[in-house]
Amino acid sequence: MESIDVAMFPLESALLPGEDLPLRIFEPRYTALVRDCLDSPDPRFGVVLISRGREVGGGDARSDVGTLAAITDYVDAGGGRYALQCRMGERIKVLQWLPDDPYPRARVQIWPDEPGPPVTPAAFLDVEDRVWALFERIADVQGAELPSRDEIFDYGDDDADLATLLYALASRVPMGPADRYAVLSAASAADRLDALLEAVDSVTAVVEFQLSE
Repeated sequence: MESIDVAMFPLESALLPGEDLPLRIFEPRYTALVRDCLDSPDPRFGVVLISRGREVGGGDARSDVGTLAAITDYVDAGGGRYALQCRMGERIKVLQWLPDDPYPRARVQIWPDEPGPPVTPAAFLDVEDRVWALFERIADVQGAELPSRDEIFDYGDDDADLATLLYALASRVPMGPADRYAVLSAASAADRLDALLEAVDSVTAVVEFQLSE
């Protein structure tokens, strides 16, 4: 599969395909990244999770699976400051990190799902049921009223397949970066389902532990 060289934006979160990403840009090198993207006919850049350390000042360790972000809207606030609205698209695999000059860049490859067992409607409904049960548990403890199930699980794309909808479902779960990255980096749709189930079980266990204290 063909590789491409793209600007990269390391973040302390793993972004999933289909998610929206608002960004406020003020650091000079990322101002340069935004300007280059806006001047390009293809205003996209890669987003990867910082797996260790912090990006500011360098010295961070970056994950090798990420997502392409497309700039869908922006405000130029002047003085090198931008407010961006981005939409996450295809999953990517980093083949090689290039010199951080004038900003992080990498040679990447689009990474579609690898072959594996299909995600069945029953399996998808099972994990959705578990997410709903988690939301009900949290709402019950907080004395909050949940929106309807149809509202929470309105994925906004009636034509999307179940493999893609797993990303949309995962984006609704209040899980940490490691669990989100496990979902993102799962090789096949079946592996993504397993990773999401593990994440939901982990979050549920944490919630129950906190409630027992």
